[in-house]
Amino acid sequence: MRILTNAKIHTLDSHNLQADTLVVDHGVFRAVGDSALVSTYTKSDCEVEDLHGATILPGLVDAHFHLEQYALSLQHVNCETPTKAACIEQVAEAVKNIPSDQWIIGNGWNQNDWQAGYGHASELDYVAPDNPVYLTAKSLHAAWVNHAALQRAGINDSTPNPQDGRVARDQAGIATGILFETAMELVANCIPKPNQNQITDAIKTTIPTLWEIGLTGVHDFDRRSCFIALQDMQKNGDLKLRVLKSIPVEDLDEAIALGLRSGFGDDFLRVGGIKTFADGALGPRTAALLSSYEGEEENCGMLMLDSEQLFELSSKASMHGLSMAVHAIGDRANHEVLDAYTSLREFEIENDLEHLRHRIEHVQLLHPVDQHRIADLNIIASMQPVHAVSDMLMADRYWGTRSKFAYAWKTQLDEGAILAFGSDAPVESPNPFLGIHAAVTRRWRDGSPDQDGWYPEQKISVTDAIKAYTTGPAYAAGIENKAGVIAENCFADLIVLDKDPFRGNLDQLPEIQPIATMVGGEWVYKKNSPPWEP
Repeated sequence: MRILTNAKIHTLDSHNLQADTLVVDHGVFRAVGDSALVSTYTKSDCEVEDLHGATILPGLVDAHFHLEQYALSLQHVNCETPTKAACIEQVAEAVKNIPSDQWIIGNGWNQNDWQAGYGHASELDYVAPDNPVYLTAKSLHAAWVNHAALQRAGINDSTPNPQDGRVARDQAGIATGILFETAMELVANCIPKPNQNQITDAIKTTIPTLWEIGLTGVHDFDRRSCFIALQDMQKNGDLKLRVLKSIPVEDLDEAIALGLRSGFGDDFLRVGGIKTFADGALGPRTAALLSSYEGEEENCGMLMLDSEQLFELSSKASMHGLSMAVHAIGDRANHEVLDAYTSLREFEIENDLEHLRHRIEHVQLLHPVDQHRIADLNIIASMQPVHAVSDMLMADRYWGTRSKFAYAWKTQLDEGAILAFGSDAPVESPNPFLGIHAAVTRRWRDGSPDQDGWYPEQKISVTDAIKAYTTGPAYAAGIENKAGVIAENCFADLIVLDKDPFRGNLDQLPEIQPIATMVGGEWVYKKNSPPWEP
């Protein structure tokens, strides 16, 4: 048994919002209250820790994460550079340290941030003539490759576009080395995959970095190899991170055949929903819109699944106890998903099925007529506030006045929707305090675009932002009675902070750092020597 006392504890429990003492026993909070608990529970085998007034929150959960991709990205070339030339220089440096026939992998470029725009295969050829190069965009919805990579994939100027994908070509019809959506797979499938041990080791090495930023759980959207790694870690007692694991839609039939259902698992690893895509992304302008992108009259993005196709998939999943998590960014994609979910809710009632916790991932742009439908259908709005500050210039440029209705988490809260916030790492930094800052200020860290923030009517309170990293993900995972708050019999997951996020200047939110992190009643991270230790 462990007692933490003399702390400022924000429980997020509506029945007991503030406390100063916690009793932790067998991985859960046994009691939450004031210092009188010390004398009540102290025994010879009890450890009492005086936290000297430190601030405590429930552990934070990232509700949209790519755990394997993030772990492996830490080993790759960082392409999130201010200029295209700087990205090419990063590739040139990587060439110096790798054999001439091996792949160079990178991630993070965004042509919208580069004055020179998209790259070309020939530019990578110049610095890496003998190495195949594969660089994914920050959005993960486009890739930039060189001719060596195109050749290994068998892509030439006459290669047809795959379904839901596009090989970019110049006016002469020559492939430029930019691949959109499913066309990326033509090259990605040629890259030697890390073996299972390498993936497991990468994830195992990465999890402590998540504790350091205050994460005690994630909702993961990677694939089979990540699931295997997590199972191996759980079997060996190494998984000290609570994971809700999605299943890719291509594995739906196998999941049904095995009898898997959403919620199956244990306290650390549970099955989530079936993940599929309704459209692309804003960065490469493949998000599906009801009307064209500004300045691109022929481009309304790429709709990958319409409402009828989505209903066919989701009703099949729902019939077998599997919830849905659908990626939708553009207003047309979100409209189609909401139409599908409307039919799905009717299907669940007609067939006496469980009212499952379906989700929309991203919900970046909603048409005004659709704003109320997420709450009405009891669908979870899985959103990433840090995307708003990253994307605001692109949104204004390509969505114009429609941006008023983008990243509208305040509207969703007012309508009564459940918010579950995340980062989409490695697309963005997984630091949840960057997301909290973005949600409450809608400003960059340097204060841009102005004091009020971008479309300030969509700002939310610090309390609501933190709930979207705690109680929202817990509800989405179906464990709201065991997680998301500091309350009796809930998981003993918490973070101790160096500053109180409810006090002080909002611009200091990104600077907040955990002093310590507890998962399941065990300290998994302590920064140097916390002030309560001698």
